[in-house]
Amino acid sequence: MNDAVTKSPRAATGIAGLDELLGGGLPERCLYVVEGSAGCGKTTLAFQFLLEGARIGEQTLFVSFSESEDELRMVADSHGWKLDGRLHLYVPNLAGETVTADTDYTIFEPADVELNDLMHGLRDTIERLHPRRAVIDSVSEMRMLARDPLRYRRHIISLKDFFSQRNCTVIFTDEAVPDRDSQLQSIAHGVIVLEQIPRDYGASRRRMRVLKLRGSAIREGFHDLVIRRGGLQVFPALIAATHQKDFKAGLYKSGIEGLDSLLEGGLRRGSSTLIAGPSGVGKSSIACAYAMNAARNNERAALFLFDESKSTLMARSAGLGMKLDDLVEAGTISVTQIDPAQLSPGEFAHLVQKTVDKDGATVVVLDTLNGYLLSMPDEHFPLLHIHELVTYLNQQGVVTLIISAQNGVVGSLESPIDASYLADTMLALRYFESTGRVRQAISVIKNRHGEHERTIRELILTRQAGILVGKPIIEFDGIISGQLLYRGTSDSQVMPRINPDEAPSK
Repeated sequence: MNDAVTKSPRAATGIAGLDELLGGGLPERCLYVVEGSAGCGKTTLAFQFLLEGARIGEQTLFVSFSESEDELRMVADSHGWKLDGRLHLYVPNLAGETVTADTDYTIFEPADVELNDLMHGLRDTIERLHPRRAVIDSVSEMRMLARDPLRYRRHIISLKDFFSQRNCTVIFTDEAVPDRDSQLQSIAHGVIVLEQIPRDYGASRRRMRVLKLRGSAIREGFHDLVIRRGGLQVFPALIAATHQKDFKAGLYKSGIEGLDSLLEGGLRRGSSTLIAGPSGVGKSSIACAYAMNAARNNERAALFLFDESKSTLMARSAGLGMKLDDLVEAGTISVTQIDPAQLSPGEFAHLVQKTVDKDGATVVVLDTLNGYLLSMPDEHFPLLHIHELVTYLNQQGVVTLIISAQNGVVGSLESPIDASYLADTMLALRYFESTGRVRQAISVIKNRHGEHERTIRELILTRQAGILVGKPIIEFDGIISGQLLYRGTSDSQVMPRINPDEAPSK
């Protein structure tokens, strides 16, 4: 690796996530290619690169071969950008004359244009403005004008040297065409590839990768991005190994006496817990109890809802004596409703990371794993995304609760994906029948960080007393399997009967 290139000054792109991938920005005085299909964000990225230069007082130049000045200003206005001042637009007339209704020329007619004249006009503009940053959008038109690959290559190399001699960092945008000669990529100092992937349902997924950056270490692989008002937002793929943090180890309690007894004192900080069970058995309520206990101890908790609405969670929790409204308003507990059809895995990981790093959350609830998987239907290795996120949270000392809804009610319960090995602790919630009533049971399947009870206890959700975890159930076998077998002589040792007013809350 060339140390001179590695230590060369960087031109920040103005896109925080992209600058992170590039190690601070693009090395100055070099030529770069941003390649992708229509609508993937090439022009937007180019604008942000120039606007960042204008912000720090540099002269910048945007050369457009495919869009008019009015169209460019319309794009800028849609993002709230002002193009006056140090950002200059140059839109050459590729038809060789002004196009009017009386002419037969199209907006672009290669046969009527001489590429050399176009290059001379471009060079004259650069000499006059002396830009430190420039964008040519796009070189596809230059390729069509040249018609000959050798002639096209010579013009590109000539432009590259011309910009370099004038201390100008330049970006060429180009259309992605399969099986096309990649000579432009070989000439460029760096290549950034943008992709837009349509989904059968929901918003298209956009992502990018840095194909090459000579003399520099880059973050390889694909990274999700979105285009919103204000420009591109890039979400670098989460790498847990780069986020190490010292934290004070210890136990974290739920505030539910019987549940803490099952876990021999509580959950370990910096650990993940999978709460699995059928629908309606009490998984989210258990998670809310942990969040409420964080608020009582002046800690912050964050709940991310993929399936249930925020209003439903708040109402149901209030029915169990857990009033989240004031805590949410105070910022002690945050509740974020996620739409899996609109959010990419990379953006979600970025959102969780921000909640922990900036907001200081020490308890994170993912409700549910099923909904999280729906946000990445095209991923071949969804467990890798989950593993990186959980590992990152563990390294930050966070108590992570992952809720998994299992198919079925009793008997053989199946999960959409086997994520049990990712969790340090696993709580299993089940239904069982006794004396003509449907009841709930809770047990600890595993706990990597310590001992735990091997018993099964009854779980009761009441309007008056909230969440109760009773004594071990000793007169029934087969609760976990769903094949219930009564071995006692009475119902007294299962759990004291409860009043109708304290019937399990729906």
